[in-house]
Amino acid sequence: MRLGSNEANGTCPRHAGFRCASRLRVVVPRFHRVRGFSLLEVIAAILLLAIAFTALMQVAGGSMALSGHAAEASKAALWAQSKLDGMTVIEPLREGSSEGQFDAQYRWRLKVSPWVSESAVADVGSTPMQLYRVDLDVLWGNGRRERSAHFTTLRVK
Repeated sequence: MRLGSNEANGTCPRHAGFRCASRLRVVVPRFHRVRGFSLLEVIAAILLLAIAFTALMQVAGGSMALSGHAAEASKAALWAQSKLDGMTVIEPLREGSSEGQFDAQYRWRLKVSPWVSESAVADVGSTPMQLYRVDLDVLWGNGRRERSAHFTTLRVK
């Protein structure tokens, strides 16, 4: 269909007066041109977030459990230090075993025995002081969850 060569009529000067498809513009509303996420993509993203959140909560729970175990071990070390420091204050050091309880959760077991060095075996009578090995076990918990800490030191009698 040939129209005049006037651009105002909608003819194309490049194609000798014919209506050109390049001059016809189709207006598409903006919301049709924007592409969103499909339902499958949204479900996959939510699943990935759920897996990551679960792993993060397991790490946080493990961290809190380790922190609790560390606090228990620190308290056991404080009880042991208190027991070892006060051993010779009230009564003299005696060879043998004993046990007792610090509080409702922590208890102790103590063993005192003479200590002999390999190098001192030859001159047993040359030293006026006797060294004793003190082994202290601090126990807490019960049943399968019983935990313990072992402390060893040397004391002079």
